[in-house]
Amino acid sequence: MDFKDTTKEQALNTDQADESGSQRRESARLPEPQHSSEGQAGEPITEATVVVENLNMYYGSFKALKDVGMRIRRHRVTALIGPSGCGKSTFIRSLNRMHEIVPGARVDGKVLLEGDDIYAKDVDPVRVRRRVGMVFQKPNPFPTMSIYDNVIAGIKLGGKRKKTELDNIVEKTLRQAALWNEVKDKLKDGGTALSGGQQQRLCIARTLAMEPEVILMDEPASALDPVSTQKIEDAMEELKKRYTVVIVTHNMQQAARISDYTGFFYIENMGDPGQLWEFDETTKMFSSPNRKETEDYVTGRFG
Repeated sequence: MDFKDTTKEQALNTDQADESGSQRRESARLPEPQHSSEGQAGEPITEATVVVENLNMYYGSFKALKDVGMRIRRHRVTALIGPSGCGKSTFIRSLNRMHEIVPGARVDGKVLLEGDDIYAKDVDPVRVRRRVGMVFQKPNPFPTMSIYDNVIAGIKLGGKRKKTELDNIVEKTLRQAALWNEVKDKLKDGGTALSGGQQQRLCIARTLAMEPEVILMDEPASALDPVSTQKIEDAMEELKKRYTVVIVTHNMQQAARISDYTGFFYIENMGDPGQLWEFDETTKMFSSPNRKETEDYVTGRFG
């Protein structure tokens, strides 16, 4: 598959993907990478949306992440946990090249999105970010735009669409983000007039409107009340039926509730680069992890 020629419809239409049959599914099966991160040996061969191999990340001369290897499964929620400063947010930003907005940031290693190397020299980062959307910790609706215009802001940059098509996109994505029933009668109101939890779901809808394959969420509920948090978690449960979701969270209960797989990032000594210490199915990570540091963290002994 040519990364540059891939269209969003080809990448996202789950119904078409299902109809393409076993040949497509077999071609998506990826070989087991040789992980240099500890705790990665023995991962089963499985279908994956993203494969990360021997990823090192730098900010100038500082090495922030060391030898990260991970297979992110299609239509699953993967949670990234670990103490502050261990590289979780740095890593998640590497998956759509958002870290590149920081001067001096660079990577070596591979990040493959459906087999395409997103760091290949001829790949446009803007195309990567269309395929891998991101929701940030702090809601950031555009302050001068209505709810309606917030949702379609990215689409309008790509060219004109019919009003009926835009209407359908707005309703569809707001429903997916569990917000439609709360705002359907006030779509012309400003996006910043919403509550914090509603603003975050509006940002999720705006991301979905771009029809990504992967949705990254960097602590999307960390500043929200329990009711808003529950709505976002419920939305994620539905979203994984169509998208692949990766979330950074400091809430162990949240990781245990919503994720299918969990990666634990850790720094062995202060000043060392962060490492992916352990990665496994969430039930295994929270019941019988392989490493003592993982058990200590998930049980609240530190962090």
